[in-house]
Amino acid sequence: MVAEPGIHRIEVTTLGDLLDLRAAELGEHLALVFPDHQVTYAGLAERADFFARGLLAAGLKPGQTVGILLPNCVDAIATLFGAAKAGLYPVPVNARYKSLELADLIRHSRMPALFISPPDPDSPGAPDLPALLAEAFPALATQDRTALALDDAPDLRQIVVLGDSAPPGFATEADFAAAGAGLPDGDLLRRRQLVKVRDPAVVMYTSGTAAEPKGALLSHEALIRFADGTKQTRFFLIPEDRIWTALPMFHIGGIAFSVATIYAGATLVHTGFYRPELALEQISSMRCTIVLAAFETIWLPVVNQPDFKDRDLSSIRIVMTVGVAERLRDMASRLPDAIQVSCFGMTEASSFLSLSYLTDTLEQRVTTGGHPMPGMECRVVDPVTGADLPPGTEGELLFRGSNCFSGYLNDPELTAQVFDDEGWFHTMDVATIDADGRVTFVSRLKDMLKVGGENVSAAEVESYLLRHPAIGIVQVVSAPDDYYVEVPAAFIQLKSGATATEEEIIAFCAGKIATFRVPRYVRFITEWPMSGTKIKKAILRDMIAADLKDRGITRAPKIEMSPPAR
Repeated sequence: MVAEPGIHRIEVTTLGDLLDLRAAELGEHLALVFPDHQVTYAGLAERADFFARGLLAAGLKPGQTVGILLPNCVDAIATLFGAAKAGLYPVPVNARYKSLELADLIRHSRMPALFISPPDPDSPGAPDLPALLAEAFPALATQDRTALALDDAPDLRQIVVLGDSAPPGFATEADFAAAGAGLPDGDLLRRRQLVKVRDPAVVMYTSGTAAEPKGALLSHEALIRFADGTKQTRFFLIPEDRIWTALPMFHIGGIAFSVATIYAGATLVHTGFYRPELALEQISSMRCTIVLAAFETIWLPVVNQPDFKDRDLSSIRIVMTVGVAERLRDMASRLPDAIQVSCFGMTEASSFLSLSYLTDTLEQRVTTGGHPMPGMECRVVDPVTGADLPPGTEGELLFRGSNCFSGYLNDPELTAQVFDDEGWFHTMDVATIDADGRVTFVSRLKDMLKVGGENVSAAEVESYLLRHPAIGIVQVVSAPDDYYVEVPAAFIQLKSGATATEEEIIAFCAGKIATFRVPRYVRFITEWPMSGTKIKKAILRDMIAADLKDRGITRAPKIEMSPPAR
């Protein structure tokens, strides 16, 4: 067994108070570094106050949600801390969502305010967010930009473009700043004093088995305790550490690692828009000490850069990534002086549920997800009887503890379904726990895909495909892929007399739903493999895997999209 580290002081506080404390202690020490901008702790705290004051001036009440639809940038973190400081619930929104998905999330979260970025003329592949929202809500152009009244989004009152100009119906940053400037002194302090550590600090939307969005409520305490466990028992972070990641700031990893960095008083180095060659340059030139790649699809292209061996990467002491054991061994061999660790992560656990110890052997670090984080308990049970299973036996993973989420936003019924009477969260994931307590993910009981690190609900994709006039029945399953691990594949039974092609179905999805949700393969079927009244998706998965193997296909084709019309 691995001994737990000794007792230490945990600074359980709110996110707003944490940032202000670090700003007072560290001042001009770098907090966040992006390719085109960096900010000190003092500057980040000041920018967070800017957002907190404006949101209070806009009349938002404690417990209301605030949407954050921004690229990877300083403001993606400043808005989150600013909203949390004001007792609001920030909602990071996936920047890859299309208009349909954005509209669903905005309605479900009941957000009165949303921050977005203007179109970037220097990034032709970046989404035009105002155009997407105008497509989602056609009445926007006729609205009062600071007092929206949309029938199809009744809670939304303001969409703020963080820039100098905005289309009709959108508020500018100057509009927002002018309102905040008039806030009486002391109002923000009084609001901050009302925020409790067990209040939700952030709402992280994550795909589920149903076609509806679900927002996991993560408290200030859960995120702080995750940060403390990461700092004190796994990475042993100090202010001199520079922590590199490419995870999006709408991903639980991007959020949780930012909080852990600030908790440690260290510096987060982010690649912005991910490019492997830029990532390698950043890691080398910034002398990064921790690499939080998280997924092999992020780290493998970096270690495969032609000049990887020529770079001075001696500053790296830890690399965290998950993936296939053989590939993890290979990637670990590229940096023999660094320790590569693995994890079992999920949104509902505030990122890491379990993580390797640095003292684990290489084999333990590439074949398991490590030990549960401090304050977290894990069990593996028989999914039918609920009985605990012996070590090494596959079963459903349950967990509970200080880093666990509080429930799902605006969904008490789903929350009641996933927690039992003793507070155990039923993950619907198949896992094992070895005799020493290490947790290892095996597969999913729930109908979920993991496409290059992104959770994809088969039900969500199926729900969208059923909008196609030719589709009668559709089932989405995972297809193996040597880059993304798995990608969506759609089995379709057409309506009587209808016709469609694979290319037509894929084109129907491209540009309308996030690219990682678009089926890469379509197969038409007239007779389904059945078990009583249910379609056997396991057989469909076997069918597409066998078909691709027979054709010699190991990697899905890229999705080609035309830019949205302006």
